[in-house]
Amino acid sequence: MDVHGSVAEGFEPVRDAFVRNFEVLGDRGAAVAVYRDGRKVVDLWGGTKDADGTEPWTADTAQIVRSATKGVAAAVPLLLHQRGLLDLDAPVGSYWPEFKSGGKERILVRDLLAHRAGIPALDRGLTAAEAADGVSGARAVAAQQPFWEPGTAHGYHAQTYSWLVSELVLRATGRTVGSVLAEEIAEPLGLEFWIGLPETEEHRVGRVAPVEPPESAGTLRTRPRRNVSEAYADPESLTRRAFAAIEPLPDENDPAYRAAELPASNGIGTARALARFYGAAIGVVEDGARIFTPATTALAAREHSAGPDRVLVVNTRFGAGYMLHGPASPLLSPASFGHPGRGGSLAFADPESGIGFGYVTNALAKSVTADPRAQALVRALKSALSAL
Repeated sequence: MDVHGSVAEGFEPVRDAFVRNFEVLGDRGAAVAVYRDGRKVVDLWGGTKDADGTEPWTADTAQIVRSATKGVAAAVPLLLHQRGLLDLDAPVGSYWPEFKSGGKERILVRDLLAHRAGIPALDRGLTAAEAADGVSGARAVAAQQPFWEPGTAHGYHAQTYSWLVSELVLRATGRTVGSVLAEEIAEPLGLEFWIGLPETEEHRVGRVAPVEPPESAGTLRTRPRRNVSEAYADPESLTRRAFAAIEPLPDENDPAYRAAELPASNGIGTARALARFYGAAIGVVEDGARIFTPATTALAAREHSAGPDRVLVVNTRFGAGYMLHGPASPLLSPASFGHPGRGGSLAFADPESGIGFGYVTNALAKSVTADPRAQALVRALKSALSAL
């Protein structure tokens, strides 16, 4: 496999694992990047730009990262909180009066970020056009009655997170999540990442496609527990309904979908941007830029939800907008925070080791929170760090 880019001395195991992902685990086009203590130590890419094509993936290729978007999007309300513009302990309804209907009066901003609001699904799924129009999603979640008493349990808000966070930020600031991200985070840090892809960047984005792991993957082929499989198969389950809040599923290769602002699912960027983002979330990166104060970094990583997840049907842990290290989503250490994307992508920070990590792929597997390719890279990174 012809892999391009660079690896600092001592991080060669990450390159070896990246190559093996193509040779054994079915990757078609992908990139991985790592920052350590604010310095880029891994920046690799390989394969094809399109999962079903032949044009090579280049240094500038960007890709949709699905739910890994959530971790980047969460930086917007946390940055507003850091600046005194958003109170995490205020009722959502104090910013968004229409949201108070249906028993949601006591839902706090913090509950939205920690998947405790009780609105992971909708009584009627939205079409792709409605999901992207900037109006219908907010109206739907405002009218929706919770599926459990808010604040008493948690469940992954796979799609509804988009409209909950988008409308909250819009009501608090008059600006969209994508615009705040672009102007206050991405541009100052030089990040190639967008929620709402500009038309001028469309040419950089590769096509995604579903893939089955090859037979060469052997025992690494993931088989979820029976109760998890049954939950995804049952059209009446909260699991299935949460992921079907947009129905039918949108075409992720459609330029109109990519141009929409869906902070739960349609962020587009490079692995390099994700690694730099998380490096800047926990400290100062190469040119002196950073996103959070130490207090906000600690808030992002502080456990807000833990235990049985009413949607994912496994035990999960969440901080303020971030998935935390645990059996369902192994990261680098118990201190890590970030977010996987269904199908393979993964990005996170590890404050203990000073690591910012990003992996993106165009070959979408059936994994939800622990893709074998991403996990192989994390294990290799852990091995490299232990040997330094």
